[in-house]
Amino acid sequence: MSTPALPFSSTVPLAPRADPLASSFATTYAGVVAFIAVVAEGSFARAADRLGIGRSAVSRSVQRLEDQLNVRLFLRTTRSTTLTREGDMFYASCHTGVDRIVQAVEEMKDLREGPPRGHLRISSAVGFGRKVVAPLLSQFQRAYPEVTIDLVLSDKPADFITDRVDIEFRNGRIEDAQIIARQIIPMQMLVCASPAYREAHGLPATVAELAQHQCINFRHASGRVFEWEFKVGGQLHKYLPQSRLTYNDADLMLQAVQDGQGIAQLPGYLICGALSGGTLVSCLAQHAPDDRGHYVCYLSRQHLPTRMRAFIDFMIEKIRAADLQCAADLELQAA
Repeated sequence: MSTPALPFSSTVPLAPRADPLASSFATTYAGVVAFIAVVAEGSFARAADRLGIGRSAVSRSVQRLEDQLNVRLFLRTTRSTTLTREGDMFYASCHTGVDRIVQAVEEMKDLREGPPRGHLRISSAVGFGRKVVAPLLSQFQRAYPEVTIDLVLSDKPADFITDRVDIEFRNGRIEDAQIIARQIIPMQMLVCASPAYREAHGLPATVAELAQHQCINFRHASGRVFEWEFKVGGQLHKYLPQSRLTYNDADLMLQAVQDGQGIAQLPGYLICGALSGGTLVSCLAQHAPDDRGHYVCYLSRQHLPTRMRAFIDFMIEKIRAADLQCAADLELQAA
């Protein structure tokens, strides 16, 4: 008579097979650490105190290591613990590796807590990097001579992982929730022209009057042309004017405006000096958007090495002190 099959619901799943490599590594690692500690301290009890575990745990780890190696590492009596010949050979072979691990751990701790040193890869939008970030690097390296810097300028947002970027300066609005973004200063976007252009063509008094002027546009690295932004009646309005000139470089736009070739909406950090020097004039400041910023960005607040913390704090302090806001210049023009 045949035995009936068990119903499916009664089937007991097989337990997953242990990974011999993982279990071997765990035994070896714990055993070697315990073994080195016993040799260094001269006893199982003192090794346990140093490792912060019980004496029995140290003994078991060493015993498992001896079983795995199939050799006896210590000669133990109630009064002393000494290495066997095999134990002496094993110690000579493995303690240098453990020393290197300890040294590596201490070096990582030093990078986290010690004086700033090491390498930083920094990314920034071209205009902001050239005008604001790059001029501050020599000051930073005088203060922190053991930090080396690789500055990459690109108007395309960096990928922190793929591009191996430590810190990035971004402009505008931050929509990436995966990064930490600290605003350094608000980002002003102002319509400006040269005095010569104003004398020849006047300046727009409303956003609608922009259609009557020679506008200069900016093309992003993505190929998209930048839309001018204004705040009208508390609402954000975007406007893409017809243009006679389009550039993908903010410095070229600025030069074209100063040469009287047209008007453009440019970031405040780029034009504050020209406004205060009288080589540029501004208009439509009452409609400037107020929800943009200049940000320093990084992936995580946790475990920042001191070189990153020093660089971030230094840049925030110096950029804020540079007074790149154009409010005072605009007030002078209005008066």
